[in-house]
Amino acid sequence: MGVEEIKKRAVVAVVRGATLETIIPMAEALKKGGVTTLEITMETPKALAIIEKLSSVFGDDILVGAGTVLDAETARAAIMAGSKFIFSPTLNKDTIQMTKRYGVISVPGAFTPTEILTAYEHGADVIKVFPAGSVGPDYFKNIAGPLPYVPLIPTGGINLQNAKDYIRAGAVAVGVGSSLVDPKRQLTDQYLLKVTQNAKGLMEEVLFARKGLVHM
Repeated sequence: MGVEEIKKRAVVAVVRGATLETIIPMAEALKKGGVTTLEITMETPKALAIIEKLSSVFGDDILVGAGTVLDAETARAAIMAGSKFIFSPTLNKDTIQMTKRYGVISVPGAFTPTEILTAYEHGADVIKVFPAGSVGPDYFKNIAGPLPYVPLIPTGGINLQNAKDYIRAGAVAVGVGSSLVDPKRQLTDQYLLKVTQNAKGLMEEVLFARKGLVHM
């Protein structure tokens, strides 16, 4: 697995603050809407247990990974729990090497052209540009000029309204947080239905953007 798997699934749901009780209903709601990649951030209490539970319940139907991974030791623990990818907000070469040692998708965070190229040269599959909302879609077009072969995924400030603009600018996928699913909300049937609708709308926008079309 690598960039093609991330690109195929198109949207990464960034889940902060989930619990062992709430994660399965949230994942089901996202899956119904077509979003099948979930990033569990490692500052979440019992994050490893949540990753393990998701992996056990959904298998390959959902691509489960860890986010906010700051070091190689945390990456290894997340991989042992079932993570299929490792997202980091920063560039840590040891984390990339540990992730690739286990054959898992490496997505370190970078911001400047130098950081982006350095991460790619050290074996990253995809580079997470964070915080993408600070620079906007045009930044991705500009990076693609000198570095067209480096796959990028924006996170931070991405929502249902602007995700398509980043795809049109060349991003291989998008990472979307609380605008897609907010674990702090009470998970009523009504809210879970909204999550499914949000996921469905987001996937449609992204897929239309890839085809150069406008979703009406």
